[in-house]
Amino acid sequence: EVQLVESGGGLVQAGGSLRLSCATSGFTFDDYAIGWWREAPGKEREGVSCIRSSDGITYYEDSVQGRFTMSTNSAKNAIYLQMNSLKPEDPDVYFCIAAEGDDCSEPTFWGQGTQVTVST
Repeated sequence: EVQLVESGGGLVQAGGSLRLSCATSGFTFDDYAIGWWREAPGKEREGVSCIRSSDGITYYEDSVQGRFTMSTNSAKNAIYLQMNSLKPEDPDVYFCIAAEGDDCSEPTFWGQGTQVTVST
């Protein structure tokens, strides 16, 4: 059974930082694109960052470039997202994902999500 379990969300003031973690199991970590998506109320989910297994390059959505850093630990099958300079408009729920076929735009597996709230 595939599992992705996020942690680390919470309430932070604008300009602050949070580090999200995602523990994964049930699939071959290095054979999938892995990353983070997010969702704001009333809006579609959007990709935040992703690493493709084929080239190891990390991609970031434009609005988080320079503020967010994604990392992985293959030995622990874990994914992390360091979020700095958080803004009130950064959407609320963050999901870690794994994408079969190495396609960051089409996640195959989703975590349950972790809430991030940024106060002014």
